[in-house]
Amino acid sequence: MNKAFVKESEQDDDDDAVPAALAIPPGSKNYITPAGYQRIKDELLQLIDVDRPEVVKVVHWAASNGDRSENGDYIYGKRRLREIDRRIRFLTKRLDLAAVVDPSVHHGSDQIFFGATVTYAKQSGEEQTITIVGIDEFDPLKGKISWISPVARTLTKAREGDTVTLHTPTGVEEIEVLEVSYPAPGEV
Repeated sequence: MNKAFVKESEQDDDDDAVPAALAIPPGSKNYITPAGYQRIKDELLQLIDVDRPEVVKVVHWAASNGDRSENGDYIYGKRRLREIDRRIRFLTKRLDLAAVVDPSVHHGSDQIFFGATVTYAKQSGEEQTITIVGIDEFDPLKGKISWISPVARTLTKAREGDTVTLHTPTGVEEIEVLEVSYPAPGEV
């Protein structure tokens, strides 16, 4: 059936569907740094304590104005309320599944684990610095990659000076680990 003829309530059935990029591998934990956990928790509290009550007030006010079928404030408010509720459910599930890992426990180590900041060189001589973080924290533009990414999986358990083989869609590439660092205890 065409989605144009489906009521919105029927479309909301897969509200909690997780985009593939944010899906946790089956049988794995949702590893996350303390800072990432706090950021998600802050967003959740903002939605629950501030955003949702404001939208509820607007919807209540708009509903009191009468005809709801042509009331833009009411229609938009209800839609926004569904979006907020969907995000609250998503964040709550993520926090319930979270396994907070403090990378500072590896401070001083030269072996790569979750939370490591790694500088490596490609065969072309180009150097890159990345930090291995949780699925909910990755930001490639800031050098933060997810622990499930091919680069992170290849680098995990390697040490400074090791050369590892990275399998990519374009072929096989050798990368050399130049430096591994972790935040000092208390910096996280």
